[in-house]
Parts: sequence; structure tokens; C-alpha cells
Amino acid sequence: MIEIPDSYLQQLISWRRQFHQYPEPGWLEFFTTSKIADLLQEWDYKIYVGKELNASERMGLPSGTMIEQFYAAAKNAGANENWLSKMEGGYTGVMAVLETGKPGPTICYRVDIDALPIFESTEVEHLPNRLAFRSQNDGFMHACGHDSHIAIGLGLAEQIMQHRNQLKGTIKLIFQPAEEGVRGAASIVESPLFDDIDYFFALHIGTGVEAGKFIAGTAGFLATSKFDATITGIAAHAGGVPEEGKNALLAAAQATIALHSLPPHSKGSHRINVGTLHAGQGRNVIASTAQLQLEVRGETTEINAFYENAVKEIFAGIEMMYGVQVELKKVGQAISVPSSKALSAILAEVAGSLQIPYEEYSNFNSGSEDATFFMDRIQKYGGLATYSIIGTELAAGHHHEKFDIREEDMLTAIKIWLNTLLKLQ
Repeated sequence: MIEIPDSYLQQLISWRRQFHQYPEPGWLEFFTTSKIADLLQEWDYKIYVGKELNASERMGLPSGTMIEQFYAAAKNAGANENWLSKMEGGYTGVMAVLETGKPGPTICYRVDIDALPIFESTEVEHLPNRLAFRSQNDGFMHACGHDSHIAIGLGLAEQIMQHRNQLKGTIKLIFQPAEEGVRGAASIVESPLFDDIDYFFALHIGTGVEAGKFIAGTAGFLATSKFDATITGIAAHAGGVPEEGKNALLAAAQATIALHSLPPHSKGSHRINVGTLHAGQGRNVIASTAQLQLEVRGETTEINAFYENAVKEIFAGIEMMYGVQVELKKVGQAISVPSSKALSAILAEVAGSLQIPYEEYSNFNSGSEDATFFMDRIQKYGGLATYSIIGTELAAGHHHEKFDIREEDMLTAIKIWLNTLLKLQ
């Protein structure tokens, strides 16, 4: 067993608070990626950055203006230009590879690195504000724990190098962009870098699991599809010639009602939500445009596909009913994949040996996760994959302006992952 001193927690806290101050949303993690890559290179890993990782089209890519804005900000903040040159156009994320030179399995760990478009609380009782590590990018915040995931990934990477003489095979660590909105994994998973994985690990901190407890494997997250819909009609004077207009606002409202009226599915739970609807130009104008952001989720990939098809049928009907045009664009997707029970059992055994309270396998499926794309590919290639949860005490729920974690739980995650790596040698 590999012992990690409790004092190492201070290094994890330092990293976590540094990244907490500089949150960047999906496909815009220029500064974050650069700083991670600097450390991985310092530790002598082989590094793949940005365009070296992406293998297919990216979903939910921000506007060119936002890409330029965040790229310039990262450059001005001192991001390594060697890495920035590989991220132009919004190609972010980094993978580290260690080839030990000894025959053994290929083991991959994945953590996510993006933040959310949330204005972080400025109230005195909010710990990051009180201790001066609150977000410096107003309007964006690490409100889901990805800053702690970065610290866990970096801590694992450093500990691996410190104990590399005890290890065999190949070890890969992927710091994935654009998990929020489930956009990043699908564009990376087809990279040849994932062809040979024998064991794959991903995790999340919090999610309602009590502090100190470890969930070794989950039975699957909700599959999901995210859409942006743009409805184009014809403007007209609302008092003078309303019959000449094609009302995009009414079309959008009808679509919203129809979507939320879809029936339940006999084979499992589902979710539907139209999160935003913006339409119209003025009170006396027949609205010519409308934009909607919506999502569907299903307990299984098949159930999600059923509702995804229903979305397409509804908007096709709206086009005919209102004489408008609809552009429907998928901007995010995740599937439902259960953890490999054999690998979950190994993680649980390691947690038990470390005197960490654990649950071997959980039916947790309240959210969605694009790590499932990696899990699916590894399992189809004959490997084992699992998604774990590290319990913690939360100051507020995920995606909340006062979100914060109990930082000592980061060290627990590294202890389990590192000793599982040793066990698989």
C-alpha cells in the first residue's frame, strides 16, 4: 500500500483555490489547460494538448467572439504560448501519458476542468469570498467541483511520478474540457489515444453523497440530448396587417407546451425542460424570430432516443402549423452506461483497506455525464470502466452561487485511485 501523508492536502488545497479563481467555461479553458500542462510537463509526462486530442466535431462551441476574448485573457494572464498555439479556435484539454517501460495494463483516469456561467456569491459567509479565492472572472464560477477534480488529477499525477518505480504498463490522465452541457467527451473519445485502455476511472465530488463516503461504481447516469432551436417567421405590423406575419413567438410557445406535454415512458423515467425562450422585437410587431434552449433525458439511452425523436417531430409539426422555419441544433449529448461491477469491486476493496466507508455499487442516476462515452468505448473494446463519487460536505448545492466543498475529501480520492493503480499492476 502507498501511504500519502495528510500534509499533502495543503498542496491540493493550493491548486484547487488557484483554479477556483480563474474559471473558464467549456471549450474556453485556455488558461486552465495551460497551467495543467505546465505541471505535467514539469513532472516529465508526455503531453497531448488541444488539437492533438480532438478527433471529431465539437458540440456547443461558443461564439468566435467569446473564444477570442478568453484566449486573449489567458495570454495576458501569462499562459504558456506553446500550449496556447495548440488551442486556437477553442480546442482545449490535455492528456498526460506515462510509459513505464515495463509490461502491464493501460490505465486511464479522467477528470473534467470546465466551469459554469454563474456569478459567484460576494456574501461574507461564502468561504471563497472570505478567504480571497473567489472567482476573478465575474459571471463564471467553479460551482460543480471541477476545480477540485483538477486538483485530484494533478495530485494523482504527481504521486504516480513519485512512485513510478512500483508501477508497470502505461498510465494516461485526461483533463477533459466541456463536461458541462455534456459536450467534450464525444469529440475526444474517438482519438487513437483511447484504443488500448484496459481500465478506465472517472469521478465526481459531492452529488449529495455524505462526507467521507465513497461510491465505487454507479449503475448509470441519465442519457441526455441538448438542443438549441431557432425559429424564423415573418415580421408584420400587429395592428395593421397581422395576417401577413408568421409568428415565431407563438410557434415557440406552442412547441414549449407540446414538449412539456409529452407522455411518460413505460420502461423508465425521463426529463424534459425548455430552459430559455427569447422572442420578439416589440409589442406592436409580429415576432419574426425565437430562440429556445432545451434538453431531454432518459433513464436509458433508448428512452432518451425516443424523446429526442419526439423533439424533432414536434418542431417539424410547428413548421407546418405556423409556416415558420426551424433550425434545430444538437449542442450536447451523453449516454447511459453502467460501471463495470468487477472494477467497482476492486475500488471498494481498496477503500475498505484504507478504512474509508464505501458503497460498492449505487443506482445513482439523477444527472447526466459525458464520461459515459469513454466508458462505453472502453467496455466495447473489452476493458473495464467505472464512475465513482467522493462524498463531501457542501455549502450549497451544485450549480449554486455559494457552492463549496470540504477540501479534505480530495485527498481521500487520490488515496483510493493511487492504491487501486498499484493493485492492478
